[in-house]
Amino acid sequence: MLQPKLLKTVLSLLDENHIDYMVTGSLVSSMQGEPRATHDVDILVNITLSAIPSLVEAFTPPDYYISEQAIEDAIRHKSMFNLLDTTEGDKVDFWILTNDPFDQSRFARKYEEKMLGLSMKISSPEDTILMKLRWANLSGGSEKQFTDALRVYEVQFGNLDFTYIESWVNILQVKELWEKLKQNAQPIL
Repeated sequence: MLQPKLLKTVLSLLDENHIDYMVTGSLVSSMQGEPRATHDVDILVNITLSAIPSLVEAFTPPDYYISEQAIEDAIRHKSMFNLLDTTEGDKVDFWILTNDPFDQSRFARKYEEKMLGLSMKISSPEDTILMKLRWANLSGGSEKQFTDALRVYEVQFGNLDFTYIESWVNILQVKELWEKLKQNAQPIL
């Protein structure tokens, strides 16, 4: 399981440097749905080149691996870079916020939640479901991603904004997976 110490260090650094972020991925789907082990965390960040030195200085070898060049490339190409904790084997994947309408929408809908004893900005349950379905689709039908989406749907059923989800399923090309999810779901009421 991801070490809360690493997550706390990363989130503190982002806050101190006024880097807006949103925790996503399996860590959040585990909180919103069914818990499962993960050794990585996905964080969507709105970061500029000027933040590179603070990241590199905060995570030095031999305890960490982070590449200044990878960060720069990720910012320029709106892709991702990662931070490795070489002592614990944990990893943080930093995804750069893009101009994609869905990226912008889900980033704007983030909210603050307490998890692992930390206060953090996280993805909404609707956006967690949509991203998990998107990853399932992009990976050729990953059952792990689909099951994560299904469990969030089941646990969060009474609180979901179905109009919002439905507005994105065609755009994200996950309509088939969304229909399958609804058919297989056993909402917890």
